[in-house]
Amino acid sequence: MATVDVDQAASIALPVSPPLESPPHNLADVLTVSEDLQQSDSLPSHNMTHDFQSSADAAGEEESAQMTGIITAGQDNDGRPLQQATVGDETAGDEPVSSLHGEDKADDVTLVESREDVPAELAAERVSTIESVNSTLHEERTVSTPKHESLPPTTPVTDAYTNGHNKSQSNATAASVESPTTAGTKAHQRSLTISRGHTVSAVLITSALETIAASKDAKRSAPLRDSVKRALDMVHAGEGGDRPREIFEPLRLACETRNEKLMVTSLDCISKLISYSFFVEATPASAEGLPSPPPSPGMGPRNSMSGTSQTNIPPMSLVDLVVHTITSCHTETTPETVSLQIVKALLALVLSPTVLVHQSSLLKTVRTVYNVFLLSTDPVNQMVAQGGLTQMVHHVFTRCKIGGAHSTPSESPSRRSSRGFEDDNFPRRPMSAISMPQTPPFMSTSLSQEIRRDAEVITGTQIARSQENGPEVETSVSPPESAAGPSNEPLSPPPGDASSASNGVSHLGMASTLSLDALHVDPPPQDGARQPRGHQMTIDDLFIKDAFLVFRALCKLTMKPLNTESERDLKSHGMRSKLLSLHLVLTILNSHMALFVAPSSIIYSSSSHEATSFVQAVNQYLCLSLSRNAVSSVPQVFELSVEIFWRVISGMRTKLKKEIEVLLHEIFIPIVEMKTSTLKQKAAILGMLQRLAQDPQALVEIYLNYDCDSQAADNIYEHLMNTISKIGTSPSALQPKSQDPTSPNLPPSNKPQHGTSTHSSLSTTALSVPGSMDISGLGLSEFQLRKQGLECLVAVLRSLVAWGTTARETVVDSAADARASSRAQEESRHDATTPTLSVDRLSIGAEVVRQPTPDNVDDPTRFESARQKKTTLLEGIKKFNSKPKRGIAFFIENGFIPSRSPQDVARFLLNTDGLNKAMIGEYLGEGDEENIATMHAFVDMLDLRNSSFVDALRTFLQTFRLPGEAQKVERFMEKFAERYYTINSQTPFASAGAAFVLAFSTIMLNTDAHSPQVKNRMTKADFLKNNKGINDGADLPEEYLSTLYDEIVANEIRMKDEVATVVGAPATGLASALANVGRDLQREAYLMQSSGMANKTEALFRTMIKTQRRGSRTNDQFYSASHGVHVRPMFEAAWMPFLAGLSGPLQDTDDSEIVELCLDGFKSAIHIACFFDMELERNAFVTTLAKFTFLNNLGEMKSKNMEAIKTLLDVALNEGNYLKASWHEVLTCVSQLEHMQLISSGVELSDSGRKGRPRVLPAEELANESRSTHITVAADMIFSLSHYLSGTAIVDFVHALCDVSWDEIQSSGMSPRPRLFSLQKLVEISYYNMNRIRLEWLSLWEILGQHFNQVCCHSNPNVGFFALDSLRQLAMRFLEKEELPHFTFQKDFLKPFEYTMIHNANPDVRDMVLQCLQQMIQARAQNLRSGWRTLFGVLSAASKVLTERIVNSAFEIVTRVNRDHFSAVARHGSFADLTVCVTDFCKVSKYQKISLLAIGMLRGMIPVMLECPECSSDPKNPVDDPMIKFWFPVLFGFYDIIMNAEDLEVRRLALDSLFTTLKTYGSDYPAEFWDTVCQELLFPIFAVLKSTQDLSRWNSQEDMSVWLQTTMIQALRDLIDLYTYHFDILERTLDGLLDLLCVCICQENDTLGRIGTSCLQQLIENNVKKMSPARWERIATTFVKLFRMTTPHQLFDESLRVDIDGSPSDFVETNGGQTMLPAPLSPSNDQTKPGAQLSLGDRRRIFKQIIVKCVLQLLLIETVNDLLRNDLVYTTIPPEHLLKLMGVLDHSYQFARSFNEDKDIRMALWKVGFMKHLPNLLKQESSSASTLVHILLQMYFDPRPEHQAARPQIAERLLPLELGVLQDYNRLQLETQAKNIAAWTPVVAEILQGFCRFDNKAFMRWLPASYPLAAGLLSRGVPDEIREGLRDYFMRVGYAQGIIERT
Repeated sequence: MATVDVDQAASIALPVSPPLESPPHNLADVLTVSEDLQQSDSLPSHNMTHDFQSSADAAGEEESAQMTGIITAGQDNDGRPLQQATVGDETAGDEPVSSLHGEDKADDVTLVESREDVPAELAAERVSTIESVNSTLHEERTVSTPKHESLPPTTPVTDAYTNGHNKSQSNATAASVESPTTAGTKAHQRSLTISRGHTVSAVLITSALETIAASKDAKRSAPLRDSVKRALDMVHAGEGGDRPREIFEPLRLACETRNEKLMVTSLDCISKLISYSFFVEATPASAEGLPSPPPSPGMGPRNSMSGTSQTNIPPMSLVDLVVHTITSCHTETTPETVSLQIVKALLALVLSPTVLVHQSSLLKTVRTVYNVFLLSTDPVNQMVAQGGLTQMVHHVFTRCKIGGAHSTPSESPSRRSSRGFEDDNFPRRPMSAISMPQTPPFMSTSLSQEIRRDAEVITGTQIARSQENGPEVETSVSPPESAAGPSNEPLSPPPGDASSASNGVSHLGMASTLSLDALHVDPPPQDGARQPRGHQMTIDDLFIKDAFLVFRALCKLTMKPLNTESERDLKSHGMRSKLLSLHLVLTILNSHMALFVAPSSIIYSSSSHEATSFVQAVNQYLCLSLSRNAVSSVPQVFELSVEIFWRVISGMRTKLKKEIEVLLHEIFIPIVEMKTSTLKQKAAILGMLQRLAQDPQALVEIYLNYDCDSQAADNIYEHLMNTISKIGTSPSALQPKSQDPTSPNLPPSNKPQHGTSTHSSLSTTALSVPGSMDISGLGLSEFQLRKQGLECLVAVLRSLVAWGTTARETVVDSAADARASSRAQEESRHDATTPTLSVDRLSIGAEVVRQPTPDNVDDPTRFESARQKKTTLLEGIKKFNSKPKRGIAFFIENGFIPSRSPQDVARFLLNTDGLNKAMIGEYLGEGDEENIATMHAFVDMLDLRNSSFVDALRTFLQTFRLPGEAQKVERFMEKFAERYYTINSQTPFASAGAAFVLAFSTIMLNTDAHSPQVKNRMTKADFLKNNKGINDGADLPEEYLSTLYDEIVANEIRMKDEVATVVGAPATGLASALANVGRDLQREAYLMQSSGMANKTEALFRTMIKTQRRGSRTNDQFYSASHGVHVRPMFEAAWMPFLAGLSGPLQDTDDSEIVELCLDGFKSAIHIACFFDMELERNAFVTTLAKFTFLNNLGEMKSKNMEAIKTLLDVALNEGNYLKASWHEVLTCVSQLEHMQLISSGVELSDSGRKGRPRVLPAEELANESRSTHITVAADMIFSLSHYLSGTAIVDFVHALCDVSWDEIQSSGMSPRPRLFSLQKLVEISYYNMNRIRLEWLSLWEILGQHFNQVCCHSNPNVGFFALDSLRQLAMRFLEKEELPHFTFQKDFLKPFEYTMIHNANPDVRDMVLQCLQQMIQARAQNLRSGWRTLFGVLSAASKVLTERIVNSAFEIVTRVNRDHFSAVARHGSFADLTVCVTDFCKVSKYQKISLLAIGMLRGMIPVMLECPECSSDPKNPVDDPMIKFWFPVLFGFYDIIMNAEDLEVRRLALDSLFTTLKTYGSDYPAEFWDTVCQELLFPIFAVLKSTQDLSRWNSQEDMSVWLQTTMIQALRDLIDLYTYHFDILERTLDGLLDLLCVCICQENDTLGRIGTSCLQQLIENNVKKMSPARWERIATTFVKLFRMTTPHQLFDESLRVDIDGSPSDFVETNGGQTMLPAPLSPSNDQTKPGAQLSLGDRRRIFKQIIVKCVLQLLLIETVNDLLRNDLVYTTIPPEHLLKLMGVLDHSYQFARSFNEDKDIRMALWKVGFMKHLPNLLKQESSSASTLVHILLQMYFDPRPEHQAARPQIAERLLPLELGVLQDYNRLQLETQAKNIAAWTPVVAEILQGFCRFDNKAFMRWLPASYPLAAGLLSRGVPDEIREGLRDYFMRVGYAQGIIERT
């Protein structure tokens, strides 16, 4: 329930219940009229306003500002959807609401002219009275009131202070109050006992009765006299306490006398009796079953005192009778004193805790006080009436219980006391036990009748259609049921008046509202909101219904239209009525929001017991009120409407989701965007939006429920942000103007304007309600408006910060205790405690309470998906509105339309908002089969059942716009006619064709009647004539056509979206200028636009209400926000308007407040973008802010730019962890700031980028501010606090600082004083961040190292020197920290030195590098670990420098390190690096001396290494092999020198050192290490022989040839020697050596082949005794391989013998040049592909290889021959391997023999230029045969057993060979083949000798074959050696044949 804030409460807002132990001290008591006023005549009042202006004006406004300061205690936000039901069938309470509407009338003006002036003193005195009442009431509110059981006082209270007068009252009253009566009253009872045991003073009653009895009217009127006498007798007898009606009767009759004195006395007594609960009675039995409302008791003449006056009063309830009596006292001519007493009595009645007033009586009470306010001319009465009305309304709502909750701690004691009465006296019980009000609505004047008539129009039972609303379908709504009575006027117009009801309303304000029956729906029961039909209404239900009736009545009063005069006159009745009703509505919403949103606030129908939630019941009235008043051009009305709408948003948004959307989208946002609206209006709306922006939860919920809802027509949040941004950036004056433009609402006038002061006694601006905003100082200029828009943007950003970034996610507990603190309480408390706006209310980091969402789960991913879906939908709508077919395809593709079926497409077109109606018509009107089917489905979905023809056509044509082509229109009309005729049976049409023709005719009529181009319009007769005979030859009924004609003419068929009025462009020219003199064109344009907006909004609300009545409210589900992650998509959606709205004002203005606002907004925006890691947005805001620093344009810098600098520095300090790439802009500005400080200090800086441009210095004060403590400290803190940055942030920071540093250096060029600020800061942050973990430092130094590499190699040596020195300092610091083993940070950190040595060609810089190293070695050698490796890398790089002093210095450092720190180097794993370094010095080509010294150093390292304990094996770490770790680097160094050194002497020395070392220490090497040495060092020396690709290390072929002829050949020989020396160890690698020799032999260069064969022969001969059979097999296999590879099979290739270009003389020469180049032979079996055409070059290459192979074949034969003729070799090699060798020799022999015998091939080869002479292989043939014969014979006669065992194989190969040789020899011609004979002669001689050595058996076996051949030799002239062999042969024949005998 609501509570009253004592400090802010109205001066007349009294406690709801008076303390009963003392006389009641409420407004009714303290406002008793004093004696002089009671007895005086009517006082003149026409000058009252003037007189009251000086004193009462200020006081009145002050009092009224406090009058209604009521704060709501809270709201219930249970989250359950509200039940909707019918609240019709209200009894008498339902009807009078329509009678509360006041109307401006002509005779109202005369009411204030018939009275005389009130003296100024009296007016001032009355004001002081009210002030004294205020203080009194303030005291009373703070006093706790006891329970009502205590006895009442014996003496009533005096009225000494009433109205501020200390005068005595009239004699009767004074006598009864001030002192006991004399003789006449001695027998009187002092008090009367009334019901419930209470007592009331008898003197109080008798004094009044005696006054009445003494009057002349009592003497004239017998009924009055009799009733007074009877009452006095009863009082004197002490019997009147239980018969209140008897006591009340004379008081009632006295009121009817219309005598002012009697009325005052009677009303005063009635009010006091009410305070004593005198009129409480049980429900009279006679009152039940009576008609309600009963006849009026005062329908006769006003002053009639006849007896019928009493007898005609029906026996109604006493409360209703009292109400009727009091209210009947007020008419237009009622004296002011009586009016004051009426207000007093009615207020006492309403506030009474025991005498309860309900429904019609309550409304009558409120209406009467309302009319007192409107009709009274006395300022005091007006103030009293206004305050009393406020108090009544407050009490009506306060007494409503929400959910049966008891008093809350926040309630005042008096409130709890009041509620205690209610709880005790009126427990929940059936309504049958409660007095039901039955009094009819009663106003005895023409004013009441006119008000009633207006109410009938407004609450009519048919939905009226204004001209702007177009073809709205009429819907009948049954009126509330009520008992019939004589005076009961019907609410609905007569049936015959339907046309007038629908067509006669043309004014905006006369559009109808719906009765509560329109809300009837039948949803399923939820949470008890829907009660069964037998629901028993409790007293609480009745209280809630009373509150609804009062609120509905007030809403309807606010909708009362104003005429033009009333709008311009704030004192007019109509304006005052509207302002007061709006003010009361605002007060109710502000104080009692909890009642509206509480789920337990249910209204039950009196007859059907249907239940409707309170908020849904008032919804339509409240929204329609807003839709009409929110477009008002009257500032006060508009401001109040905005305040009311803010209360709706803040407190009822969960219940009125769709309604808020409509109001925002259709009214408030358009007004802000309209050019014709005033600055005040825009300021008011901006003020509301500003408060919305300050409520983070409301703001987020606006986004969730509208921007993420595809059913919402607009992205409200995004639209608002764009609109506010445009306001803040709109082009206007940058500073406030001295004269603000006149508001277009009021005409230009010289009269002083009263601003918001509406009347001397009325101050009903929103400011008087707590929580309202004072906009009196806003909207005075464009500048103010821009500033307000900017404040709103900043508030939005702050709310987003507060909601989304205070914690990653705030999970709100949805338990019962969390639900108990509902949003209603939160928002009410917010409204009450923050009545003024403050942009600083939300600070960054402020905690935001996020309310729970019990029912609708806040799922951010779902909302994000919904947002994306809506964005896609809007994109599709845009496509459709451009090209419909493309749009439909897009919708289908994205799933908005399930399929291409006509039904799905039609349903989408019908139900989707935003689609252009013309495009829908265009698409449906296409002639394609698919489009026609869709159109048919579309029409079939329209609900045309039971509709009139015009309504159906109107419904049909409002869904799309008819296209212009006749064929398309025809298709549409045909389908419409078919559909309408099919589903409506009760039509006058004989066929669908008749409906088709009439539809066409109706469209033509609509165009003819409403098109401005048509001059001669169609008459009704013409229309009837056009439609004759269309009904299958017959005529349609003439009445039917006439009605249709009238309806179309009166109400045009138009699209719903055409309701808005289009304002035409103003005409130009002199005539128009003269016509516009005196006209307010802006106001007129605004009125035109706003009228259309209001009409459209009301049409939307009506459609919405119909939808709700049908029960389809599923899309209104409201989602409450609880997650902070929603801020990200919200910021993404609006960051561009934010940026534009902040940057525009910041650029355009120098105003400090605006600059501060903008910069604050930038802070918030950057905070959000950083927090959610939104790169694009973050970069945009930071870059823009950086540009506003103007540090790159110092001449134009202003103080605001300095503020931007401070902001940017603050951003850097606060958001450093999230700035990422935006650090670049921040650090650039810091660099420019330092540059500015230097310039302003007079330091000369060379700036290569600004050559030719004069330097502009900043202003003096700016220069001083740039050096201020704030800026200097903040800039320094960016670097000094960098160690607080996260691991990823410091990487971004350093990366950006490196980029800025490079930009600085580049801008300095070759200046002797380059800019090194950022480089210095890099060094500093390296110091600050030294304690970071290594993992972070690795990432950090990866960037820093690259930057130092870049800077140290800069062309400006000063930069390099500074960088190197900085690097040295850092290195010294880092080397102080111990590095654990196997870490390499020292190595990485020192890398820039190495990079500089390599890439910076400046000798001085390189020399400085060496000096830095020297210093580090001297100072930190003991701390060096992995850093040794980089140091040696630097020295190695120095060895390659061509400057001698650099090389000498580096070599000295190496020498010193080797001498002094060898053990440390070896211990920390850098021995290999040392050897590499020394090796590099060995390879220095330019300085042989250094190279030779270095080789000596390398050789000298070996003994030192062997003696060094660090170089021995470590048992703790067996992984490290000392051979690999120490020996291998040294040996590899020698290998490297051999391979790469340019100096021959150096290579020779290195070669000698390598093999000497291996021979000397090799015996100690493990076998595995020997494998490594061979594979990694020895064999790779000859790798160049395997591939010609590895030739890059030689500068030329000559260098390579020299290396081959010298170093390599020597190395091969040394290798053979090494194998011989360590054969036992190296035997395992013999295969590798043999392969190497094969490669060496098989070269195109025969020199290499000869060396290879020589080395192979040497290897075998030197190690023949060490060979095992396996090794012999490997050797034999090697020879087989060599013979195969060198066999020239290409000699038989036919393609080589083809003549190419006829050039036979192009022969091939071998070894023509002197260079020796490696060229491995191609495989011997390479054959050209058949049919392939060889080029001449290819053939030459092949010929060359053939010749080389032939040469190599001979070399191999010779080698084999030499080896096998070596007896040691022959005796060692096993016979099977000998036979294998004989096999390859035999193959070589056979190949050569076959080639030599083929003369054709030889001739062909000679012809193609193979050789100069005829080619032959004679030497190969003879040499191989010779070797074969010799070895085979030797084997044949070898006596060893294994040879004897192989003799058959030997003989099988030997004898055919011998016979073949003899046979070939015999064919040789001596004359021509002498050379051949010479070659074969030794072979033949050996063959003959071999024959002779055969034993007899073998000899005799082969004799038959050999003898003829030997005899053939005799025929030739043979050489002597053959002759000797022949001799021995024939001798053996002789012995064998027995021819001769041996001697």
